[in-house]
Order: sequence, then C-alpha cells, then structure tokens
Amino acid sequence: MAQKTLPAPRPTVEDGGHQLFGWLRNMRDEHPVHEDEYGVFHVHRHADVLAVSADPAVYSSELQRLRPDSEALTEEILSVIDPPLHRKLRQLVSKAFTPRTIADLEPRVVELAGQLLDGIEGDSFDLVADFAYPLPVIVIAELLGVPAEDRALFRSWSDRMLSMQVEDPADMQFGDEAGEDYEKLVKEPMKAMHEYLLGHVEDRRKHPGDDLISKLVAAEVEGETLTDSQIVEFGGLLLMAGHVSTSMMLGNTVLCLEENPGAAAQVRADRGIVPAVIEEVMRLRPPITVMARVTTQETELAGVTIPAGRMVVPSLLSANHDERSFPEPERFDPTREARQQIAFGHGIHYCLGAPLARMEGRIALEALLDRFADIHITPGAQLRYHRDGLLGVRNLPLTVRRA
Repeated sequence: MAQKTLPAPRPTVEDGGHQLFGWLRNMRDEHPVHEDEYGVFHVHRHADVLAVSADPAVYSSELQRLRPDSEALTEEILSVIDPPLHRKLRQLVSKAFTPRTIADLEPRVVELAGQLLDGIEGDSFDLVADFAYPLPVIVIAELLGVPAEDRALFRSWSDRMLSMQVEDPADMQFGDEAGEDYEKLVKEPMKAMHEYLLGHVEDRRKHPGDDLISKLVAAEVEGETLTDSQIVEFGGLLLMAGHVSTSMMLGNTVLCLEENPGAAAQVRADRGIVPAVIEEVMRLRPPITVMARVTTQETELAGVTIPAGRMVVPSLLSANHDERSFPEPERFDPTREARQQIAFGHGIHYCLGAPLARMEGRIALEALLDRFADIHITPGAQLRYHRDGLLGVRNLPLTVRRA
C-alpha cells in the first residue's frame, strides 16, 4: 500500500477561507484522522466528528485532564465538563433558559435591529461595529439583566481573550502554570468578567427580578440549585460565546450573499427562505470551526489508534464541508437539506443558545433587506479576520442603497 503524503501547511483564512476549504478536502480524503507534530489528533470527516461528539465517555470535554496536577479553573463551565455533573448543570440551567424565554425575546430583537439600522446615517457603515456586534450584545445583556451600556466592557474582555494564540494546543496551561500571555489575555479579563457578573448574582439573591440571572438563582431540580460560581460561569459563557458567534454569523451571512448574487435575489423575492439561508451560512461558514476533547482511554477512529490522554480536535468546518454528507459542499445552496450541519455542535454539548442565534440571524437579515434595496461590501475594503479556530470578519464595510 502506497504511503500517504504528509499534509501541506494549513492555509490562513485571509481569503475568506477558500484555500482552507480545499486543504480540508484533501485532509478528508488523505488524512481523515491526523496526528500533528504536537501529538494532537485532528478529525475531519462528518461521520467521525459526530462519533467523537456523541461519546463523552471516551472523548472527554474536561481539558484539564491534559494537566492532571494543575488546578482545574473551568470545572463548572457547561462546555468543558462531562456527565454526571454536566447533566445536572444543564438541567438546572434549562429550567431558566427555556424555549419560552427565548421566544419571548423576539419582539425586542426586532425592535433593537430596527433601532440600530435606523440610527445609521448615509450610504455606508461597518456591519460589525454598527450592527452585528451591538445587536447580540444588547440582547444578551438585557436577557441577563446587566446594563447594555456596559457593552464596551464586554467587548474589551472578548477582544483580549480572542486574541490569544496557542502554537501547540497541548501546551495550554492551567492554574499557576499559565504563561504571561495567558495571564494577561485570558485570566485577567475572565476574572474581571466573573467579578462583574458575581456582583449582579449577589444582588439578585437579595432583590430578584424577571431577568435570566434571577431565574438561574431560583432554578431548582430535585432540591438542587445552582451556586453563585455556576451562575457566573454560565452567564459568562452566554455573554462571550453568544455575542461572538452571532456577530460572526451575521457577517458571514452578508459575505455569502455578496458572493452569491443569485441567492441574494432569491431571498429578497421570498423571505420565507431566510431561515434556510441562515442554516446554509452556518454550514458553509460556521463561526466556531473546531471543538476539543481529551481521550480517556486508548481508542481507534477511522483506522487510527489514539492513545489515552491525547487532545482530539474535531473540525466542525471540515465536517460541514464533507462531500460524503453534503454534495458540492463549497456551493452556497439554501435549498439543500442542511439540518445535519453541526455548527452548533452535537450530542450532550449541543449549543443551548442555538435557537436564540437562529432567531437573531433571521431577524437581522430581514431588517437589513427591509431597509436597504442594495447591500454590497465596499470596493477595496480591507477585511480583517478572526484567528484560527474562528471563521468570521472583525470588520465589514458596506455600501448600501436605501429601500
């Protein structure tokens, strides 16, 4: 049997991800499960990504297993814990963060989207700065019951944490082993955010209201309630992951429609396909491109043996582009059956905020189409992209013609 060639270096996303899409196609064909130079195993095919995310007993979300002697800083964050604690916390959080809570937000989201766009003057603006960032931040802040006027604080925290680069994922540090960059870019803003949210949690225990923090304080399942720390961790996760991913989703929606004028005309003619457009955007350009797991035992995946205690990084982006599940995957096609797309994850860690993100995306696109007869990326605009692991723009200058 001929030996497979080593993969080429991973491209950046500075061209919008198009070179990366081709590179991932080769990885799916030639290296579906690939161990890199750091001993990290990358998973690229749709079926294999589903298998990893559906088996928390073998593929643990508790990344502190990589540093078993270190202090576990994140043991109460839903996204990085395993059953049975994960099950208990998710049940408690779901008592407060209900489908009804999300559905009741729709009129306010419609109002906010309209206000933000109506406040834009002239025929040009930056989609991210003026619309895609403030909309989800205000929604989540109001949902939690914290001042939306503090969104500059939220952005400073997220910008610092998202700027962190890790050359070797296996070298991620925890506790006192954290390096200087990690301390400055992650631990400091995270501590500030947690202290900020803790103040609001303590206030709601004394003065409950109708906001999500108050509901989280009151949530009870079989006599168990959430601790202050658990509420703070969930609030921080919702505030950070919620606004960052939704902001990138809105930018990616405009990018996809700019590249596909036929689809843009189609959605203008038939608003009924707006949800399908959002779903196809999430398939083609998922804002969060990877997840991370740690093996609890030696296992085999796609014919590759993975030792115990190794980091496994399934690619949501590659899975969403897998020809085995999505014919012509690089083609933007809102009519395709995209419900198998896994931009929001799969299994026990499926994103609790997915319904909120989908609603915000639908309302935001409808508001843009209502107010502007033409929407185009400003010619010559220099787009800046988020770092690896994320797929989305930091800025998106637009030139528009009002309807």
